[in-house]
Amino acid sequence: MQSTFFPASQLQRPQHLLHPAPPHSHSLCTPSPLAICMHYIPPKMVCETGILADDHSAIAGPQKDPLIVSSSQMWPPLPSAASTSPLVPPTSTTSSGGAAEEGMKEQQLYIREFQPSDQETARRIFYEGIKERIPSSAFRGLKYQPLLQCIYALLTLICFVVTNSLVLACCMPITLLGMRYYYSRKIILHHLECALRTDMSDIEQYYMKQPGSCFWVAVLEGKVVGIVAARGNEEDNVVELRRMSVDSNYRGKGIAKALGRRVLEFAMLNHYSSIVLGTTAVKIAAHKLYESLGFKHVGVVEHHTVPGMTHSLLERMFFQLRYHRYCLQLREE
Repeated sequence: MQSTFFPASQLQRPQHLLHPAPPHSHSLCTPSPLAICMHYIPPKMVCETGILADDHSAIAGPQKDPLIVSSSQMWPPLPSAASTSPLVPPTSTTSSGGAAEEGMKEQQLYIREFQPSDQETARRIFYEGIKERIPSSAFRGLKYQPLLQCIYALLTLICFVVTNSLVLACCMPITLLGMRYYYSRKIILHHLECALRTDMSDIEQYYMKQPGSCFWVAVLEGKVVGIVAARGNEEDNVVELRRMSVDSNYRGKGIAKALGRRVLEFAMLNHYSSIVLGTTAVKIAAHKLYESLGFKHVGVVEHHTVPGMTHSLLERMFFQLRYHRYCLQLREE
């Protein structure tokens, strides 16, 4: 067997390398070329907005009035992939490089523009999200309608006086709530059909090919799990946030907020003066989401009308919509 000889200078290792410092020592030493540790830091989420609105001269396009709000003022930065975020699970350092990167792409949330292949999935997410408002409008919505509460209580009292039956009087509120559910389902499903026949019938044509408009999808675990749209109004220099919805199986992960931030980035880059949105959502979580993005509640329409409403007496007794308007001012005109 052939022997290999090394110069004496290479055999005399420095003492601090032969005897490593204790764990609590703060001495600085140079690692050996034979023991190099590679650290892999996953990329941040693509919807990070820290680069926007902080340096306006870096944004291409005509210069307008400076922004009156910035991304850092409207929200804290999204958690990086290196932190313990539920969206980005930690990657094992023992896996192969190619497989690890592919797995990260599937597990990480990212927002991208709509593609024609997303049409059916986007329509499904939108349909299921709006359909969930049927019980909310029927039952939770009654909390914000004190006049109808008084009418229902009066009808229950009249039923008891006329029939002198406690059982029938107890059945009266159940019947009234059943009527509310019936009308809520009827009107909201008709509203859904109208939306699916208009802009949601051809997202590519209505949003992607129109100037000042766009449609995005959120992708997590290789699946489209959320949608949002922006519809610009060049005359008023305003963009409207529309059609935001997240698959019910993936909620609570910050996906809706990431989608909202993407619309805000779009508005900043295209120099819109403000972003507006309107919602009939009853759940408090939806309104807290808009407020967390920086939107201000600017008004409410108590008797909002949607396609499919007939304004009959029965309909007005069992179905009412409150339409909330929000606005986020980006720059002074």
